Amino acid sequence: MTPAKRLFDLGGALLLALLLAVPFGLLLLWLLLREGRPLFYCSERMRSPDQPFTLWKLRSMTPVAEAANTGVSGADKSGRITPSGAWLRRFRLDEIPQIWNVLRGDMSFVGPRPPQRRYTERFPHLYAEVLRARPGLTGLATLRFHRHEARLLAQCHSAAETEAVYIRRCIPRKARLDLIYLRHRSLCFDLWLLAQTLRVVLFRIKP
Repeated sequence: MTPAKRLFDLGGALLLALLLAVPFGLLLLWLLLREGRPLFYCSERMRSPDQPFTLWKLRSMTPVAEAANTGVSGADKSGRITPSGAWLRRFRLDEIPQIWNVLRGDMSFVGPRPPQRRYTERFPHLYAEVLRARPGLTGLATLRFHRHEARLLAQCHSAAETEAVYIRRCIPRKARLDLIYLRHRSLCFDLWLLAQTLRVVLFRIKP
């Protein structure tokens, strides 16, 4: 990560933390009254193939034992999404706590989405390339493939089927897009990707 990119991340994260402090506090209070504890979902993700960190999100599913909560989410987990969680996910409000991850330096605003350890261990050479960029809140693969990935996984009705589809059809295509980002990354490209993300989230415009 270049000093300019890190400075941009720090400045943006501090500004967002100040602007969202009161609305986020009210959101937490609403979730506490509506859904109860825990408010947050914490999960291990990989900053590099051998460097983990704790990713923070607002909880959008009913809690289960950790062993039953591994892998990506397909239709086999859709029944666990709470009504509040569905609303949070629609506008990606569940990802607001990742501002803390950006402040800590675990993540950037723009980069590949941070993978679970199980995938970096299965594809170490692939993720050694992809994670040359700091993981991000959004990125080229997120913009171009997120909706298609969601449709693919929504057709999977077991954890095994979800895992197979994700490994066979999602990981390679996302990695190709992440590697394109690596070849062309710049602060201007990051700003363009952030603007496109806002258009998608706020106005539901297809990228």
